[in-house]
Amino acid sequence: MSDEKNSILLADVSVNGDIIEKEKVILDAKITGDVTAEEIETHQSSEIKGNINGKVVTINGKVIGNIHSDRINIKSDADVDGVLNQKTLSIQEGAKLKIKTETHK
Repeated sequence: MSDEKNSILLADVSVNGDIIEKEKVILDAKITGDVTAEEIETHQSSEIKGNINGKVVTINGKVIGNIHSDRINIKSDADVDGVLNQKTLSIQEGAKLKIKTETHK
């Protein structure tokens, strides 16, 4: 059995406020507030209005806000509007972006 712990918020969930998780959070929900976790993964129907902070961030939904991470993966169904600050960035074809990006060491 894996020691990895995941927190999952499904599409029928709406949150007004910040989310802080030590390990991994998977979001398919509507969030108004900042999201902080070691690893953050958003799914296609997620909508986040706030900043995202994590070591590894995978975006496959809508984000209006800034993303700060060591590694940002933007999937083809993503719609991102904000500033990206990362060590590494990957973007799949088809993603909708209105971004400024800054790479840090």
